[in-house]
Amino acid sequence: MCNMVKSFRVSDLQTLLSSMGRSKSGLKQDLVGRALKLVQTEYSPELLKNVRQLYESRFPKSTGWLAARRPEGVPVVYSNLNSSSNLTSRGADYLNGISKPLPAPAAEVKLVPLPFYHTLDTLLSPTELIAHNNEKLQDSPHMFELTPKQADQIRNAGEIRPGIGSIQVVLRICYTDSIGVQEDQYPPNIAVKVNQSYCHVPGYYPSNKPGVEPRRPCRPVNITPWLHLSSVPNRITVTWGNFGKRYSVAVYLVRVFTAADLFNQLKLCSVESAERCRERIQDKLRFDPESEIATTGLRVSLICPLVKMRLGVPCRVLTCAHLQCFDAVFFLQMNEKKPTWTCPVCDKPAPYELLTIDGLLSEILKETTEDIEEIEYLTDGSWRPIRDEKERDRERERSNTPEYPVVDICIPEANGHSPAHSSTSLTGKSSSSSAGMAGITGAAVPQGGGTVVDLTLDSSSEEEGGGAGGDSEDTEDSADSPNPKRGRYNYDKDLVTAY
Repeated sequence: MCNMVKSFRVSDLQTLLSSMGRSKSGLKQDLVGRALKLVQTEYSPELLKNVRQLYESRFPKSTGWLAARRPEGVPVVYSNLNSSSNLTSRGADYLNGISKPLPAPAAEVKLVPLPFYHTLDTLLSPTELIAHNNEKLQDSPHMFELTPKQADQIRNAGEIRPGIGSIQVVLRICYTDSIGVQEDQYPPNIAVKVNQSYCHVPGYYPSNKPGVEPRRPCRPVNITPWLHLSSVPNRITVTWGNFGKRYSVAVYLVRVFTAADLFNQLKLCSVESAERCRERIQDKLRFDPESEIATTGLRVSLICPLVKMRLGVPCRVLTCAHLQCFDAVFFLQMNEKKPTWTCPVCDKPAPYELLTIDGLLSEILKETTEDIEEIEYLTDGSWRPIRDEKERDRERERSNTPEYPVVDICIPEANGHSPAHSSTSLTGKSSSSSAGMAGITGAAVPQGGGTVVDLTLDSSSEEEGGGAGGDSEDTEDSADSPNPKRGRYNYDKDLVTAY
């Protein structure tokens, strides 16, 4: 039973643990350890029944049962109908005078499907890389042929980019593991030679974080330019570092898609209607009597978390719990260059098959202007725009600021006081005084009632005429006041033009 549990996928382990009342959270190794402990300590007929049902759904054939019961480390023996001819050909197969062991196909190794590559034919099934000696660097040769039809497909294929065809022959490498599907994983010190010519293998991504080693993008290697597009066999030699891990290599004929192709397919096949989106919002905001906190709204930003720009085509993952979207076009373009397929909002897996376009948010983006960067979903499925905090502060200031009348200091009569000097505090006195001074000096007072104040008098002349300004405040009749004294530059005392 332990071997059955070890062959389970993550979903199977979670189903088993939840059926027995155990926690189903954690990594796969944690789930396996928890399930094995459950089998060893709490053996029961119900547990045995659940394990057998999960295993039979996982491996419906009898060969799967035998593979699970086989102890780890024992290789799979593949029978051949013509064993005598196989032995004869194996004895006659030499490479540079040394007998070459034939690589055995990897046991039930399945590579994960890639969104940008659609498999047309399998040219070389997943085959394990065999070490010939104890050296760290190993060479593993492989052979395959192209049929005339396959060669014509490659010749007549269009180009997705200049010099790159849409039909390619790609080489993929992964770990030798029969449990689940395997992602592409390069061995260390990898080099690929195709028909005596080395082909390009993607380099390492530079790391901006200190202490983090650069990571190599493990994607299929395009070997099409170095192939013989004829009946001549093609020879591939994979050089790899033998550091204890087991790897398998496979070759496929594929059709390559671009980000634009996947986006067009997404628009046709995976758009969630606005009505379904409203139902999802109402489900999230539905009142829960057992919860102490009631949620009355959910805020969603209209800015893409990837590029910090306004969303063009809002997209999200069906398995994610949040309603926040990211831009589908930018997400596909980034994964075309650096495939990670991770949700930029919650960092959970975001495979292409689970992507969907949010129909409700698409309508909201059309109805709102560029200055609206956030909205709030309400309990009834409706929404309202959220203004920017600075804009709301400005509106609040405008609404709370009282409207005072604007005073022009150039007009003495504006507020009942003369702005120029304290001696002209009364409107009647200031106007008559200005008129009297204009008649003495012979100079016209500027239009608009401007007051002239002389700032050129010295201290002595100011002391001599210091009471002139004060007399105007104590006297009701401006005609009884003495004539203002002149300064050294023939200006009226205490007067300067103020505008």
